Amino acid sequence: MELYNVKGKQQTANILLGCLVLFLLSVLCPAEKLCTVSPDPVSIKENSTVDVLVARITCSDDVQLTVTENPAEAFYLRGTDLIAKRGLDFESLPRVDDALWVRVRCNRTGSRSVNVSVEVFIENVNDNPPNFAQSHYVLQVNELTPVNTSVGRIEATDIDSEPLYYRLESATNRYLRLENANTPNILVQNIIDYDSVQKISLVLHVQDTYNVSESGEPSFTAVVTITVNVKDIDNRPPWFQPCVRTNLGIAKLCVSSGYRAKVNLTEKEDGALSLEPGPLYAKDGDRNRSEMINYRIIRGNEGSIFQIDEETGNISMAKAADIAGPITLTVLASQVTNRDQFAVTQVTIEVLRKSRNPPRFEKERYEGYIYSNSVPETMILRDRTSNRPFRVRARDEDFATGVNPDMRYEVQYSSYVNVTNEGFVLLKRIVKTESFALQIRAMDLSTGEFGTAALSVLVIPAVAVPLPSGAGYRAGDMALLGLIMAAILVLCFIVIGFLISRLKKGGANLDKITECLAPCLKMTRPQGRPKDTLQYTNDGYQGTEGDALRCRPRRPEPVDKRGRGATVPGDRGRAIPLERRRSDRHCGFCGLYANHNAKPGPACSPAMGGGRGEGGDKDGVRSILAKGGRKEGGKSVWFKENEDASGIEVEIIPDTLGQEEETEEEVLDMEEVEEGDRSMSSQTEIDGGHGDQESRGESDSAAKEEKEKEG
Repeated sequence: MELYNVKGKQQTANILLGCLVLFLLSVLCPAEKLCTVSPDPVSIKENSTVDVLVARITCSDDVQLTVTENPAEAFYLRGTDLIAKRGLDFESLPRVDDALWVRVRCNRTGSRSVNVSVEVFIENVNDNPPNFAQSHYVLQVNELTPVNTSVGRIEATDIDSEPLYYRLESATNRYLRLENANTPNILVQNIIDYDSVQKISLVLHVQDTYNVSESGEPSFTAVVTITVNVKDIDNRPPWFQPCVRTNLGIAKLCVSSGYRAKVNLTEKEDGALSLEPGPLYAKDGDRNRSEMINYRIIRGNEGSIFQIDEETGNISMAKAADIAGPITLTVLASQVTNRDQFAVTQVTIEVLRKSRNPPRFEKERYEGYIYSNSVPETMILRDRTSNRPFRVRARDEDFATGVNPDMRYEVQYSSYVNVTNEGFVLLKRIVKTESFALQIRAMDLSTGEFGTAALSVLVIPAVAVPLPSGAGYRAGDMALLGLIMAAILVLCFIVIGFLISRLKKGGANLDKITECLAPCLKMTRPQGRPKDTLQYTNDGYQGTEGDALRCRPRRPEPVDKRGRGATVPGDRGRAIPLERRRSDRHCGFCGLYANHNAKPGPACSPAMGGGRGEGGDKDGVRSILAKGGRKEGGKSVWFKENEDASGIEVEIIPDTLGQEEETEEEVLDMEEVEEGDRSMSSQTEIDGGHGDQESRGESDSAAKEEKEKEG
């Protein structure tokens, strides 16, 4: 039974489904044949200047077409053609997924109507400019805002939905910048100081194309002005006034030199003290802020002598000061709302003994004189007849001597003269009037008291050119003279150094040179240093009348062994230190150091010297100087006859024996002289008496010269 019911229901459903299919086929098949249209979507540009064919509907002539759905009445039918009207605006048309659907109904008598749809896309064209919400924007930024901090974002809109490009313009802007070309976010580029800039004006440009010249597409722009106000923040402490401003990097400082005041010892002044350079006052270091400031003494007020008004900063005395000298107060100024912003300064108060007498001049009026041709820096004269300078003096009776070390003079009401601290009046510029008057003031710098006196200066004609004060002795002249003297001194040192170097290179003995130049330069030899002993051999001397040398022939001049043909050094009168001579050079006959060989001979014996006087000069030695003729400091000269007739030896005996060493060259020359003496002795014995007459003549000449010297 149940199975039968199920089968019956299934058959009923199949019958109903078949009927529905037959009904639909009967309806649709004739509609497909009534009208048709292309199923592809159609695309057209907005803002077209003419009507545009959108689609063509295919149908028989007896079919009527009607637009049933027409968005914004933008379409119409022209026969079987669907036409879009001109000037369609993409932004004003209602769109469904950016498409417009146009529906057309097809009707025919005796047939059911059929609807066909056409999908139309309107292409958007860049035909609208970007737009800002406001024409002017105002932004705020704090000074000292960190770099890259955003100040504000100003963005434009474009109904064409194109990407926009921004540009920030400012001829003087170096503090702000844009984040990038597509993001109109304004950032801080450099630290902004309120004291330097308080307002920044900007112009922001926007356009809907990046590069108009390359794309060739139409471009639209928009402009907006921006004002950025800089806010002054509380970043600086109070500044005591007056002060000197200075920069330390981006920080600004204002340095105060402090304050000064004077009070009398054991006296209490009423009211606020008068300070220099002005009253104690501090203001907020921030230019556009006026924070309330309090004052307080934090150091130096031992004994609570002074007190300060916390609001005004005025300093007054609570009691008299009992100790003379300076008192230094340290004053603190701080903001009431922010105690971290503070500054300190010093107030130096001089406690002075009270002055009972101000400075006073000796006269109330003075007269001075100046020549008409006087030059600047000439002193004002005291009278007409003398060149004594004019001088003013002021006394201070508070001092026993009347001289106040803190007193200074100054000139008032005249530009012709200056006054020195000593009271002398000096001309500043050339005077072109017959007279001028001025006032001199003497001020006590410690108390501020002063006294005045009048001075009248009469310009008198110059009888003779007066010597200006300090003429030829000015600082510039003295400096030039010193420079010249220094140059001369340096030149002298150079010359002396050059001469010393030449002397050292030549091997000369400085002591001998000094001794030779002493008579010319009137120099005396230093005491305590021994003099050199000199020996002079006069080989050309042949004796005097009555001498035994007349019987001996003249010794010929020896030839230098080295073959140079020079005479024996003894002919030039060699000087040899006595203590350096060899022991074999000592003459045993006369007891002196001699440059000869002491060989006693029969021809020249002591008996032959009868012509020398009764004294009988022993050892054949006699003086050629008179006893009274020798001057102090001179040298004695002695002649000694040589028995071998080699010559007469002259011995110059100095006051003190020398200590100088003999050089190797002198030793060599002495040895040559000894050999020459031996050869000369041999040659003389061979020659015999051939030269007796010639010897006598030369001996006579030598004797005459000797007598002249003794005379």
